[in-house]
Amino acid sequence: MAEIVVSTFLSVLFEKLASATLQKLAPYNGIGSEIQKLQRSLSQIQCVLTDASDKETTNQSVKQWLNDLQHLAYDIDDVLDDLATDAMHQKEALIHKLLGVEPCDQNFSVVPIVGMGGVGKTTLARLLYNEKQVKDHFELKAWVCVSDEFDSFGISKVIFQSVTGVNKEFADLNLLQVDLRNHLREKRFMLVLDDVWTESCEDWETLVAPFHVCTPGSKIIMTTRKDKLLKKLGYNHLIQHLQFLPCEDALSLVALHALGVNNFDSHSSLKTHGEGIVKKCNGLPLALIALGRLLRTKKDEEEYWEEVLNSEIWSLQDVDGIVPALRLSYHDLSAHLKQLFAYCSLFPKDFMYDKDELVQLWMAEGFLPHLTSSDSREERLGHKYFDELLSRSFFQYASNNKSLFVMHDLMNDLATTVASEFFIRLKNETGKDVKKEALEKYHHMSFIREEYVPYKKFEVFKGAKRLRTFLATPVRVVPVVESWQSFYLSNKILVDLLPELPMLRVLCLSDFCISEIPESIGTLRHLRYLNLSRTVISHFPENVCNLYNLQTLIVAGCRNLAKFPNNFLKLKNLRHLDISDTPRLNQMPLELGESKSLQTLSKIIIGGENGFEITKLKDLENLCGKISIVGLDKVQNATHAREANLSQKRLSELEVVWSHVTDGSRNEMLEKDVLNELKPRNDYLKELKIDVFGGLEFPNWVGDPSFHNLKHVAIRDCNKCTSLPPLGQLPSLKELFIEGFDELKVVGLELLGTGLGFTSLEILSFVRMPMWEKWSGVVFPCLQKLRIENCPNLSEISLEALPSLKTLKINRCDNGVLRHIVHIASSITGLEIGSILGLNDEVWK
Repeated sequence: MAEIVVSTFLSVLFEKLASATLQKLAPYNGIGSEIQKLQRSLSQIQCVLTDASDKETTNQSVKQWLNDLQHLAYDIDDVLDDLATDAMHQKEALIHKLLGVEPCDQNFSVVPIVGMGGVGKTTLARLLYNEKQVKDHFELKAWVCVSDEFDSFGISKVIFQSVTGVNKEFADLNLLQVDLRNHLREKRFMLVLDDVWTESCEDWETLVAPFHVCTPGSKIIMTTRKDKLLKKLGYNHLIQHLQFLPCEDALSLVALHALGVNNFDSHSSLKTHGEGIVKKCNGLPLALIALGRLLRTKKDEEEYWEEVLNSEIWSLQDVDGIVPALRLSYHDLSAHLKQLFAYCSLFPKDFMYDKDELVQLWMAEGFLPHLTSSDSREERLGHKYFDELLSRSFFQYASNNKSLFVMHDLMNDLATTVASEFFIRLKNETGKDVKKEALEKYHHMSFIREEYVPYKKFEVFKGAKRLRTFLATPVRVVPVVESWQSFYLSNKILVDLLPELPMLRVLCLSDFCISEIPESIGTLRHLRYLNLSRTVISHFPENVCNLYNLQTLIVAGCRNLAKFPNNFLKLKNLRHLDISDTPRLNQMPLELGESKSLQTLSKIIIGGENGFEITKLKDLENLCGKISIVGLDKVQNATHAREANLSQKRLSELEVVWSHVTDGSRNEMLEKDVLNELKPRNDYLKELKIDVFGGLEFPNWVGDPSFHNLKHVAIRDCNKCTSLPPLGQLPSLKELFIEGFDELKVVGLELLGTGLGFTSLEILSFVRMPMWEKWSGVVFPCLQKLRIENCPNLSEISLEALPSLKTLKINRCDNGVLRHIVHIASSITGLEIGSILGLNDEVWK
């Protein structure tokens, strides 16, 4: 009996040791080594319990020993309680700073986090930013990566976009800050300024001018390597200096990433080498993680650990500011990976990488082994290489978007150092930092977009005959912000310079106000990647079809683009064609079905001026990724839709769109059958959009739980449907948008389907449902944002509690909707209402 009691108690202690609180805080308060010791003690105790249970009933001494263990377990529990209390007292001290209202002469205060690069400043800031108490406390939040260049206008635009969710263009900083001030007025606001380098008080005062109208208690978390600005602002008594990890915690971090466990108990022969490596890393978390991952495939190779420990690279110290441990991680890469990593020196710090886009660039540069033109293995190999770099910490997941990736500043510095004389990233001022004698060495060049880019900036490159890359990169890391700004490129660059660069493989001129592409582009016979997205071109010159080697053509957001060149089929090596958001483009090249190499085709226009048929998709065997099929009302037979063979293609996003035809020619049964035959492969799909579907009901696959990766669903303008599909059955669904159902009157159990329903849904929107009267029988345990707009007849709601609801937006609805939801959602922190019928004080009682 004593053995059972002790065993049960031990399992509780193990759970405490593994608790999220202790694990999250261990790197920041030095308790990791204590946790390790306790885990080892408990493991040893647990090993002998089974044997003891057999002797307990016959051996009094064993029984007494078990009782002693019970006392020891109580003692360990007390120690754990102390550790947990201390831990909570500290990541709480920081939270208290965020939640408290400190006496100051302004409505906001700064919470500084200071430390050298790689010590974990951003990680700690992210923990605070995502803490539930913090989320609930602040009405508005924003996160901005600042880095080397402190641009008040750019930073302010990111903040505005974050707190409003609105795309808006501003002529100058003053107008932007006036609008931002109006949105922040009397709101409790939290801002993270990550990686601040500026020491200028003037820059600071300009940036924070709109924040003075916030509610008292608003906070700015500032992470920085230098505390000079903070001291100037009078925050030296509040500075939170992040220290290096203690030896035991550092050793645990290496073991975790190298061996998959948090100590060297099962690999004792490696411990001495591990301790030596830890000492040379000086407790820097980024370096420890990078080296741990380097050693992960060498668990049983003591000689390799010894080689790493004794490498001559350690003697280089911090040459060019590069930590030796990171040099070692780079040194261990294969030649392929070294080249791919060095290529990233072309991108600015805090750049958000899209994996597919980067792989397409690598491929265009010839960095990936070339297989057959119709084979997707080249891209798959590129993805494999990227994942290898990610696993070794050369990339990290972006904090606010798991589909994008970032590179730590120290890694960016390393890439710049190893890129050497082959790569150059132009500074914003001019191209004067480029020496003519060095031009023969440069093969790859990038530059940051500016409002006006003169020819003089690139004049020196006229003799760069070996240049392969002419790449424009964003001025900031948030793409939507850039869309508010216009960028202009000297036409002389297009007409005079580009023809002088015959070896170009990559040409990216996205986001510039370019209206015409010169005929000379057809002479760039080596070109493999052409990005003209969000330019104002209306057509291509016909000789663009001479670019036989072209693999990637991106014209997304070219809203004036109206047609393809006549000889489009000549681009036989084209693998990726992005024509999304091109509303004037109303036809596809008839020969497209013969483009066997195509893998990415963002939009497919059925019918159009030349009568493109959906059956032509059957021959595009490698089609994958995102696809929008427009004009499905032109499909005359459901078997034609079946021939498109979508069920065999690896689609991650699918949009199906019918036309707004109101002449009575719509066939409800045909449209349902067509949609049924367009069922995509279920194991890849992450996003589904259905627009202007004319059927009376949806086919069974819409809402089928076998689509276990489906996270986003939007169904719009399905005016004849009287019920919704069972979308509650989708286990991973996070966002659901229902809009424009003219005939739907009741939303009930049919939406839930079988089982618990909507176990992951966080965002829900109902818009333009004029006949909707009743909403019942649906549970949303994780729902955080709810929008109901233009639903004037909705009056009967019988939902249960909405425990997680934070943001509620109701517009042009009956007051009964507002009254009911307010009463069942106790956690709302953001409420936006407008045009509520019959609104009075009774709603709030």
